[in-house]
Amino acid sequence: MIVIYTDGGCSGNPGPGGWAFVVSEMGEIKEYRSGGDKATTNNKMELTAVINALKYAKSIGECDITILTDSQYVKNGITQWIFSWKRNGWRTSGKAPVKNMEYWVELDALNQELNVDWQWVKGHAGILGNEECDRLVRMETAKYL
Repeated sequence: MIVIYTDGGCSGNPGPGGWAFVVSEMGEIKEYRSGGDKATTNNKMELTAVINALKYAKSIGECDITILTDSQYVKNGITQWIFSWKRNGWRTSGKAPVKNMEYWVELDALNQELNVDWQWVKGHAGILGNEECDRLVRMETAKYL
């Protein structure tokens, strides 16, 4: 079992942004990864963070993962909305194309390969893993300002 915090954001929306994930073990940060993009959105960076976190877990042979995200968009998207999106040909209930579909398709494939427990955590609430992700996201974003 591996516990991973994820975060993504940008300066302006769209604008330059960053993503990060932090692997936590027994309350201590054991590993982290981050990156960014000069022109992106908050939601794309949130999705990029969880996709990279799951790819990392898979690369080290870990199949049981708890993802802690402060993004309701990610948590609700992968645990609730995605089923109707796929049933509706990647369309929303309003018949509009699902935004960021290519990210959702990749995340869905990883989610199906692994045993992921999706949990939401409140952002900016002093939670070590989440705060470290937020710091890394700001650092990555600053590279493009």
